[in-house]
Amino acid sequence: MADLASPADQKLLALANRLVGSAGRGRATTLGRLDGGKNNQVYRVATDAGEDVVLKSYFSDPRDPRDRLAAEWGFLKHTWSRGVRVVPEPLASDEAARAGLYGFVPGRKLLASELKPQHIDAAIDFVLAVNAAPRTPQALAPASEACFSLADHIATVERRVARLATLDPEAPHVQQAQRLVDEVLLPKWNAVKARLLSDAQDSGLKIDRPLLPEECCLSPSDFGFHNALADETGRVIFLDFEYAGRDDPAKLVSDFFCQPEIPVSLNYHAGFLTRLADGLELDEAGRARCRILLDAYRVKWSCIILNDFLPVGAARRSFADAGAWDIRCQNQIRKAEAKIGEIIV
Repeated sequence: MADLASPADQKLLALANRLVGSAGRGRATTLGRLDGGKNNQVYRVATDAGEDVVLKSYFSDPRDPRDRLAAEWGFLKHTWSRGVRVVPEPLASDEAARAGLYGFVPGRKLLASELKPQHIDAAIDFVLAVNAAPRTPQALAPASEACFSLADHIATVERRVARLATLDPEAPHVQQAQRLVDEVLLPKWNAVKARLLSDAQDSGLKIDRPLLPEECCLSPSDFGFHNALADETGRVIFLDFEYAGRDDPAKLVSDFFCQPEIPVSLNYHAGFLTRLADGLELDEAGRARCRILLDAYRVKWSCIILNDFLPVGAARRSFADAGAWDIRCQNQIRKAEAKIGEIIV
């Protein structure tokens, strides 16, 4: 965490001070940028009450209209109201400034090699606690890219693949990325889609049937250990809910096992699905969706990895961290190749 002293930083400190006061936490005294924010700017704020808090300034772009503040604030307010304490406390927000103030959570990122059954259980426990009776999936707006039918899932991936048809010509290594999209990703997606349609038919699932409200859940979205910290006792705290909302549980499960940053072994997939499906009282159709969508979400995550080659992706990364774009683009190509390679067709 580095201290900030420019005029812009002083403006941020004034914003932090206003929100700290609104939350009844005294006055903000110092402000320091925290590492790791990919889409937003995140700061640790010291207060004269001796309690550190976190100021989050959310990315906004006309080409990406999602309201990240509203999604995260709404999810945390709901979660906190349910007595769930493995998330940061929502303290104050400023819609006009696109900023939120949250409790500071100490801890460290887990490594994929450290993941054990108790960590997987903690993730399931968290989702089930958010969705505990009385279940109220309609309490929140749809999550980012929410899917309420199999057709929605297919259309979501189709849109992401289509966006990669023309990449930002100014991006480093763009020609290599374009070859990966055209020669590998597109053929894999066509094969995955054909198999998905066949599997749905074999399972008796209708592609266009909309989910009933009780078949949905409140989802953290972008859920995985890349958005979690372990404190000194080993307790897992979950973070970053800017895409959260109402969604298909099958999307939550598929995202959890496809996110690439801290991958979760597929050895946990069956147990995770069973516990979650039992807890959410999913019927056989819901369980089948969780099983047959996995490769579609591998394609989706391959597309997400390549977002840096899209103009809005570059703008968002620049907002969060103006570091070495060239190196990042190289790394993203390698990650996308690995994710696509997980698909066996």
